[in-house]
Amino acid sequence: MKIRKAIIPIAGKGTRFLPATKEIAKEIIPIINVPMIHYIVQEAVEAGVEQIIFVTSSGKFAVEDYFDRNQELEAFLERNKKTKELELIRKIGSMVDVTSVRQKEQLGLGHAVLMAKSMIGDEPFAVLLGDDIVVNKVPAIKQLMDISIANNGASVIGVMEVPKNETQKYGIVKGDIVNEKTLRMTGMVEKPKPEDAPTNLATPGRYILTPDIFKILETIPRGAGNEYQLTDAINVLCQEKDVFAYKFTGERYDTGNVHGYLDATIDFALKDPDIRDTFLENLKMRLLKNGIKL
Repeated sequence: MKIRKAIIPIAGKGTRFLPATKEIAKEIIPIINVPMIHYIVQEAVEAGVEQIIFVTSSGKFAVEDYFDRNQELEAFLERNKKTKELELIRKIGSMVDVTSVRQKEQLGLGHAVLMAKSMIGDEPFAVLLGDDIVVNKVPAIKQLMDISIANNGASVIGVMEVPKNETQKYGIVKGDIVNEKTLRMTGMVEKPKPEDAPTNLATPGRYILTPDIFKILETIPRGAGNEYQLTDAINVLCQEKDVFAYKFTGERYDTGNVHGYLDATIDFALKDPDIRDTFLENLKMRLLKNGIKL
């Protein structure tokens, strides 16, 4: 079945970006001139998703507004004959159908996904975390969709290889090897110590899930951090149905922290033909000004 809907949880407070996130949603912070969340939604749209469901909390209205039409701004741009800018703004306002549901308490990723149950209905869906940007010609979530289709609509978890000493930062999958990029999962371990990690395959925030997951999320107890963990629900699902882990192709940026955000900003600037030369020249000048030699 075609994946028509995607859940993007954005209810977190963005504490690693304080003080900026005191007043604005972290997801609206731009990488150069494009908000982080734009890249997540764009990936889903390019994969064929027709409806985005944001799981929000108080203070996140700017994210929904960004993907809405802004008639006043459009009229201003039209009056001032800013054709290029007008086309850009209109495209953003019509790129996808957006809806939202409020997560009144931040009780974990599993709880956030469950909040969207009524909007998903009885069909498979995608989940993309709002602070993980993956850049690739074939969208990462589309790669997972293709694996799901090839395996009779099974759930698929996107994974990437991480250094063994970083396993405690991620959910780590385990399972039986299908091929060099795919595992048939037997479970997941949440943030294991390196010596306890079953593999070095981490889950950075891309999922294709069947609606069976909702029934499990409604029954699991609170787990790590006293929250309802999606990892725990996937562990149960693995015992009931086939669930695959797939090593997707793409450059991943963890923009949920300042270091990852800086990496993305630098790389995006270097890849943008309109600003690359200016960026490099300015960077060289500032390195010299500050007495830094490479």
